[in-house]
Amino acid sequence: MSQYDVAVIGSGPGGYVAAIRCAQLGMKTAIIEKYSTLGGTCLNVGCIPSKALLDSSHHYEDAIKHFDAHGIEIPGEVKVNLEKMIARKQAVVDQTTKGIEFLMDKNKIDVFQGIGSFEDATHVKISKNDGSTEVIEAKNSIIATGSKPSTLPFIKIDKERIITSTEALKLKEVPKHLVVIGGGVIGLELGQVYKRLGAEVTVVEYMDRIIPTMDASLSKELTKVMKKQKVKFNLSHKVKSVERVGDEVIVKADDKKGQEVEIKGDYCLVSVGRRPYTDGLNAEAAGVKIDGRGKIEVDEHLRTSAANIYAIGDVIRGAMLAHKAEEEGVLVAEQLAGQQPHIDYNLIPGVVYTWPEVASVGKTEEELKEAGIAYKTGQFPMRALGRSRASMDLDGFVKILADKETDEVLGVHMIGARCADLIAEAVTAMEFRASAEDISRMSHAHPTFAEAVKEAALAATDDRALHV
Repeated sequence: MSQYDVAVIGSGPGGYVAAIRCAQLGMKTAIIEKYSTLGGTCLNVGCIPSKALLDSSHHYEDAIKHFDAHGIEIPGEVKVNLEKMIARKQAVVDQTTKGIEFLMDKNKIDVFQGIGSFEDATHVKISKNDGSTEVIEAKNSIIATGSKPSTLPFIKIDKERIITSTEALKLKEVPKHLVVIGGGVIGLELGQVYKRLGAEVTVVEYMDRIIPTMDASLSKELTKVMKKQKVKFNLSHKVKSVERVGDEVIVKADDKKGQEVEIKGDYCLVSVGRRPYTDGLNAEAAGVKIDGRGKIEVDEHLRTSAANIYAIGDVIRGAMLAHKAEEEGVLVAEQLAGQQPHIDYNLIPGVVYTWPEVASVGKTEEELKEAGIAYKTGQFPMRALGRSRASMDLDGFVKILADKETDEVLGVHMIGARCADLIAEAVTAMEFRASAEDISRMSHAHPTFAEAVKEAALAATDDRALHV
């Protein structure tokens, strides 16, 4: 029987990063993955493939809508080759997952393919695809099994017309009318992909706004922009049935007045969140407790109810974000090595990769009001930037929330071009407890989108933005 210092179950961003850090710190490490490729949901059917399709569809939209304004003339009709686009997406996925294989080999991490399940707190059985099994012994284990798409109890996902994000990444045709149930990150990103490619898109959301966990100003601005892009929104609608009739999908929902609304499309993307995935783990055999919502219970050190078993990422409390899982994987590895790492969960940024991109870190205005914290606001529109005019990316703004008394930055919320990258400046500043004035006095290159961050900081500092 092979013996290890650490066994990691699951090879997504949390799992493989945890394994690498454990190996770097001198621990003999094994990683167990159910599927034939490493990388988990994020690399295979989540973050990476969706961004590949977002980029490809963005290029197409630019070609048909914006190239002429730039003086670029394309003879003939610009067409979408969806099969080729999907193939490029898969090539990106393959290259990325092979990179994880290389990292496992480089760090001398043993990779086991199969379903990992606990026999007890120190023994993990691996059930392989060929029917054979193998048991390994591990002093410590890290559960990083991630999540799966959620659905509603009355919806039958047929993976053909009524689909999840997994199937939406490999459609063989552009839908005529894609109905998206759920106005969160995944539904909006994939909805925008197919809208750009020519589909009619209708988003049905139970809450009164899209991206409801982010600052309300971001929800309002993204709704306005996507409506300009001809995406339809049915907000405050409670879906009550989804039925497929041949190649047609009929969605019925009640609006906020209780009146029934019927929406017909040829595809329906069910995008109502994700659930922790612990199937087959046999957690109870190891003494690992799972709460009523399916999440593994952990303490502040991410230790489960079994003293030598930890859990990270989507299977525990908190946002289901790849980068959050990575930070947790490093934290557990360093704790096992006797170090004292720390994660500030308030400074884990959230991003929506639509165009314009949406990004946020820290407290929202709603949270500050609820907590009774006195704050001031500085906001700057992207359209006031020379860089935005040069690239024709005029939508959006940067908003900085700072403590009214101390000027410490409490939250940064932005929507616009490259905000997924710009948010890192805000995270860095807040990690060092910067004030709005600190940011306002930093030199920002001109012309850049990042100047909006400086200007918003100036606006939060005695309302002295320079370019509005």
